[in-house]
Amino acid sequence: MTSPSDVADHDWRIEEREYARHEARRGRRYAFEHLDPRRTALVVVDIVPFFALESAYVRGIVPRVNALAASVRSAGGTVAWVVPGYTVPSDKDREFFGDEVAALYAGSGGSGPVRSRLASGLDVAPSDLAVEKTARSAWTPGSSELPSLLAAGNVDTVIVTGTVTNVCVEDTVRGASAAGLRVILVADACAATRDRDHNATLHVVYRSYGDVRPTAEVLALIEAGTSPHGG
Repeated sequence: MTSPSDVADHDWRIEEREYARHEARRGRRYAFEHLDPRRTALVVVDIVPFFALESAYVRGIVPRVNALAASVRSAGGTVAWVVPGYTVPSDKDREFFGDEVAALYAGSGGSGPVRSRLASGLDVAPSDLAVEKTARSAWTPGSSELPSLLAAGNVDTVIVTGTVTNVCVEDTVRGASAAGLRVILVADACAATRDRDHNATLHVVYRSYGDVRPTAEVLALIEAGTSPHGG
């Protein structure tokens, strides 16, 4: 049995054949080789006690999420913390999950002010956005005010982190991409329950929805974007 102090990292990978596919198509491994930090938002999905207390993988990503938040913030970008909002389980959800699990998931985001519902250890600044979503993705119509807040800030690029990789994180990436945003999923700053689930999403996202890069490379992109010749 794990304790809240235990941490773990996914053994993440994307197959070389997928890198080769895009390199043949566009002449480079990554679509988004530059970004403007002032038009970039770090979107942190569902790092709340419900997930963090039960998962060493979730606890393991916290330092990298904090490093990305500090970098985006200091470069003039936006940091957005997203938590699940409560909705009464629908008849469909109760039929699909069963009454007990549907109720458990509905309350997974906790109650009270949004900032107070984030997992311990996250470095949240007063200037950051903190919003609820009532669907798996904040980009589901009517789910959240996040899309309009980012649009008002002229954001064109989102860096996505959080949990669960193959559920709400993947749905967030798909929604943001469909909305026309440049998406970068941070491979080692997301958490699932198993490596195979995590890596399946990395494959899908890299193939069809956005770039997939580790924290160190994303931090380098942000730093390059702040230099006089970057962006």
